[in-house]
Amino acid sequence: MSGKITTKIQDRIALVTLDNPAKRNALSAAMWQELAAVFGRLSADTELRCVVIRGAGQDFAAGGDIAEFPEVRGTREKCLHFHQVTVGNALRAIDQCLHPTVALIRGNCVGGGLEIAAQCDLRIAAHSARFGAPIGKLGFTMAHTELANLVARVGPAVMLEILLEGRLMGADEAYRKGLVTRVVQDGDAEEEALATARRIAAGAPLVARAHKKLVRRLAFRAAPLDEGEIAENFAFLDTEDYREGLRAFLAKEPPEFTGR
Repeated sequence: MSGKITTKIQDRIALVTLDNPAKRNALSAAMWQELAAVFGRLSADTELRCVVIRGAGQDFAAGGDIAEFPEVRGTREKCLHFHQVTVGNALRAIDQCLHPTVALIRGNCVGGGLEIAAQCDLRIAAHSARFGAPIGKLGFTMAHTELANLVARVGPAVMLEILLEGRLMGADEAYRKGLVTRVVQDGDAEEEALATARRIAAGAPLVARAHKKLVRRLAFRAAPLDEGEIAENFAFLDTEDYREGLRAFLAKEPPEFTGR
């Protein structure tokens, strides 16, 4: 199995690590499943006060493990299951975690990594961190279940900029656009994230949980997509561009998109 999720608990703070540094912490299907299970267990532990999520080594997470895509997304049914269940369950578990969550972001926070960070309540970024979702270069669309929280965080204009341009932005730009909570010097990122968690842990836990629940309830959420809109979201599966984008990535070649 490629990669793992590790958990350490100390002083009522859980530290969750995305651990696949050889692939910049890209998440395999098994890692997404374990992430959902880990956050389910942590949410049920009422002794906890805060959860910090980070990547092993120099990166937060470089997205999903694309080398697995021909298998885990090889058919329409597999693709829908992968995004709506495998990835969806993990993102929902983070979003619905009982405790406040803090993302400690260093290096690449891209694609699925960006989606994970968006589920967290606070995002502390190192100055050299980079953010984006260049999936247009791979010929596929971000799933609506993964896009929703990002749009809620940064708004439609910034999200379209991220998706349409496909470029990676630095931490300062991400901060200006509301994507991160705080930017600190690279060597201070871990301590600042842990200090943030300690400040949260020092507060009244029932109040923290109530505020988290109330803010989510009061935040604007779009109406769920209907079946036709969901089918349109995954229409890329039938395109030549999707097959070309995946082929080119795995072959480490530039893609040649035709619009078909």
